[in-house]
Amino acid sequence: MRIITGKARGTRLQVPAGLQTRPTAERVKEAVFSMIQFDTEGREVLDLFAGTGQMGLEALSRGALHATFVDSSPEAVAAIRKNAEKTRLLDNCTILRGDYAEILGRLSGRARFDIVFLDPPYGQGLLAKSLELLDKYGLLSPAALIVCEGGEADVFGQQTVCSRYEIIKTRKHGIACITLLRPVVSQT
Repeated sequence: MRIITGKARGTRLQVPAGLQTRPTAERVKEAVFSMIQFDTEGREVLDLFAGTGQMGLEALSRGALHATFVDSSPEAVAAIRKNAEKTRLLDNCTILRGDYAEILGRLSGRARFDIVFLDPPYGQGLLAKSLELLDKYGLLSPAALIVCEGGEADVFGQQTVCSRYEIIKTRKHGIACITLLRPVVSQT
């Protein structure tokens, strides 16, 4: 696993030992960044369920302004810090360990994100819950892009999600389904 392009191009990233972290496959990461390639420059990024931090670090390497990484695993947080140091992007990072819902609540009123990467454990309903909380806490800029990675069971059928977000693109890569969303701007 490595950074594909930009300032940290070619840097190999550390993956925490064990089965808790499921890094995004490189071909999936390439597909994601081809979908948002012109939207990273100067942006505020949130990498929720960050694992190794590779998605946020890739965005920073491509010119994003700052990335906030959130994960509950101490091993993942240690890997994110090492990877940020290795890529020399640590100065542009905030790394937070804890429950995603609690951290999103703490960020309310303090941050707004232009790009959000959501890659929670598959099949636990965490994508829909994360999307609800991002909206509830006002953490998205009006033109934010949300990149969701989920498995077959992670569907966006919930009314709250459908009414608050517009699906821009969907791509399937093996068992991974990548969905690019944007908040619906109210016409009031």
